[in-house]
Amino acid sequence: MDVTELRVALFSGNYNYIRDGANQALNRLSGYLLKQGAKVRIYSPKSKKPAFPSVGKVVGVPSMPFPGRGEYRLPVGIPFWVQRDLQDFGANIFHVASPEFLGHRAVTLARKWNIPAVASVHTRFETYMRYYNMAWIEPVVEAILRRFYRRCDAIFAPSESMAQLLREQRMSYDVGIWTRGVDTTVFTPKARDMDWRRSIGLDDDMPAITFLGRLVMEKGLDVFAETIDILRQRGVRNRVVVIGEGPAREWFERRLPANAIFAGFQRGEDLGRALASSDLLFNPSVTETFGNVTLEAMACGLPVVAARATGSSSLIEDNINGRLIEPGRNEAFARAIQAYCDNSEIRLAAGEAGRKASELYEWDRVNQQLVDAYLRLVRLRSEGVKPLNRAR
Repeated sequence: MDVTELRVALFSGNYNYIRDGANQALNRLSGYLLKQGAKVRIYSPKSKKPAFPSVGKVVGVPSMPFPGRGEYRLPVGIPFWVQRDLQDFGANIFHVASPEFLGHRAVTLARKWNIPAVASVHTRFETYMRYYNMAWIEPVVEAILRRFYRRCDAIFAPSESMAQLLREQRMSYDVGIWTRGVDTTVFTPKARDMDWRRSIGLDDDMPAITFLGRLVMEKGLDVFAETIDILRQRGVRNRVVVIGEGPAREWFERRLPANAIFAGFQRGEDLGRALASSDLLFNPSVTETFGNVTLEAMACGLPVVAARATGSSSLIEDNINGRLIEPGRNEAFARAIQAYCDNSEIRLAAGEAGRKASELYEWDRVNQQLVDAYLRLVRLRSEGVKPLNRAR
């Protein structure tokens, strides 16, 4: 069997109406599969106003607004007419991108129809409870996730650190790596633009501490703000630059210093310019499974100060291209950032080390690793080999 015989049914809760790292990775995967001659069909809620153009044919599934987070849609299942479309398409492998109702139903259908199902892990859903004062429910969420992932033939993590965590949590007996790539023609030190800095009010010699991502509490906005408070108390020269939008923007604007610069949502070359025109990235999130923003900042030649968590710990070499700090140690975050703000030489050296490390991540190479896994699982199923998760 070769790649041209693959017929991949991809199930996603928000393939095109939220622009985040996970959805962009899924779109790149679809584009790569189509370029290689495979067939792809995506099953996801659809939006009349997509956040970005979708790659591949998207079949809409019923959904409802997510309670308390109306910007997201919650798929409510796979009705009969969608099942018929799946059968007409002739899918020979299911790829599930999130463990919600749509994902659970897709895995159930795969088992019923004797089709291999894989899941990609894009975020640490169990950790979200910490940001909504519900940490007590985290073990329950973890158990639900374990049941879901153990019903799949294999699961794929975006980093070795995340894969190891999934093994420790006993999420699956077949854990592979589907990492992420970076477009080094967009994210490059060459995109640094001093005129753009000046246009947003940044002095040439002012260290710019950047936050990049969706403005939601689970990205560690509170830790970011508290660390900036510590830097201000110490008299460290800096300006905060926030790149992104989200429902917590109003809270973040109130919480950060009055001179913080909100650059809004950026994409493509504009994003590359904004990031490369910064001086360091501060990524306090512990929910990341890979850290696309960390890799993009590295490609732009920026040092990254990040929480020691899955994802970032696979990208950052502590004291080489950035700093890894234990979550919750805001004083330590501040010390690490201050060192880069106060000393441009170590800042530039760390940024150059990060740029060199980012060259290892190329999109076609990482997507081919997943395609090879697809082919292996389809072949094993055709030979009657039981998935490890079910065999036990």
